[in-house]
Amino acid sequence: MNVLSGENAVEHDIAVIDIGSNSVRLVHFRMEGRALWPVFNEKTSAGLGKGLGETGKLNPEGVEAALRALRRFAILLDAKGVSERIVLATAAVRDASDGPKFIKRARKEAGIEIAVLSGETEACLAGMGVIAGAPDATGAAADLGGSSLEIVPVSRGKPGEGITLPVGPLAAPESLMSSRKDAKDWIDKILKPATPVLKECGDTLYAVGGSWRALAHLAIAEADYPLRVIHQFQLSRLAAKEIADLASRLSVVSLTGIPGISARRAAMLPYAGLLLKRLMKRGRFNRVVFSAFGVREGAVFDRLPEGVRAVDPLLAGAEAVARPAAPSPGFGRAMAVWLEPVFAQRDTMFANRSPLVRAAAARLCDVGARHHPDHRAALARELALYAPFAGVSHAERAYMGLVLHHRYDGKRPPADERIFQHLLDEESRQWAMSYGLGLRFGSALSGRADALLKRFSLSSDNKHLILSAPEADVDLVVERARYRFEQLADSLGLEPVVKSV
Repeated sequence: MNVLSGENAVEHDIAVIDIGSNSVRLVHFRMEGRALWPVFNEKTSAGLGKGLGETGKLNPEGVEAALRALRRFAILLDAKGVSERIVLATAAVRDASDGPKFIKRARKEAGIEIAVLSGETEACLAGMGVIAGAPDATGAAADLGGSSLEIVPVSRGKPGEGITLPVGPLAAPESLMSSRKDAKDWIDKILKPATPVLKECGDTLYAVGGSWRALAHLAIAEADYPLRVIHQFQLSRLAAKEIADLASRLSVVSLTGIPGISARRAAMLPYAGLLLKRLMKRGRFNRVVFSAFGVREGAVFDRLPEGVRAVDPLLAGAEAVARPAAPSPGFGRAMAVWLEPVFAQRDTMFANRSPLVRAAAARLCDVGARHHPDHRAALARELALYAPFAGVSHAERAYMGLVLHHRYDGKRPPADERIFQHLLDEESRQWAMSYGLGLRFGSALSGRADALLKRFSLSSDNKHLILSAPEADVDLVVERARYRFEQLADSLGLEPVVKSV
């Protein structure tokens, strides 16, 4: 396997059942090397941890709802033929006096063996999940569940030693909910033991968990942010404070009207916002980055061989998407190599990640092949913007989306440019157009056959864009290809030259 891209990855399925304080969730993942796709996702809002702080026991109604869900999940996985399964229970089952009884019933009634995670292990897996979704993450991963909050430092692709705190919304005494000051004081008291861990973590907080994802949905709606993708969405400390304060002022009805926020999450949002605010203050974080990857993804990632974990997730994801969609999946890899001599020293908008982002966009250059020509640009653009890729920022998504738009639609701008104008400056949009035109030219020149593409080479100097070809192949540069070559040269401010060698 290519460590950078994950080409020739082996495909297999794995399921994770996560038994939490709020919900019981099944996620069926399809693994294609380093690429991790959630292909089926179902949850039951059982509320196992409701009242746990007062009674010390699991919510009886929640127990029955959870067991019904587990029986269904076992049957579903049998029907799907998914034999590799990870079943995890977190704070509610871990802390309840009748947790062992619940585990026995699950074994007897659903045939499911449950692994109860310690707080430290849960924190570690949350950190692994953040790293699975953002390999260069440096800061603190904080996973807010129903009953607990796990905090763990992450750096250089590894989680540190974490801590678990009983400060989830279901763990807070109901008497606190009527007084924001009392809730703040209680949260600060519970967070105090985390101070030594937080000192190790730098200036970025990675927020994991459904309640904080709901807070991100509120921020996206309030700001009219054009790219509705939670993973890698980020807020400054001031913006996080403002959105937390807004959550405390809005009614449950108002919050439930916002896309992505359920009634159950809406009820917890004021508390989740206050907790985020207090945590950011205690840790002196300058920004919060929301992660769609958490304990479930971390549990899967933790099982991967070290060599697979080292593969870049964005390239692995692009490879996995291209493989079934493109008639010649290897063509995108060839295009990336072919164009790089021209763009390597010019387009550096993502610094040392620029070649990687271009290579990922190139791998997707033929994903529209099976679509109607009238819709290829829009469908390819939307794929780059919204596919559940890991290891990609919102600006990088926008760049890739705009590249694919121009690959299929030429110099014509998208009908709706809000995403690109918001996330990319004018120079970056110009480079995205040029790279898209490069993919468009290479596709026309070679008929999307990498063996033919390799008979030509593309280079440049300060004044010229040079297409070199064996003398016998110059006639293959037909009118359509020549026109696209001229378009590419014009976008780069260069003169087009075809040279026989």
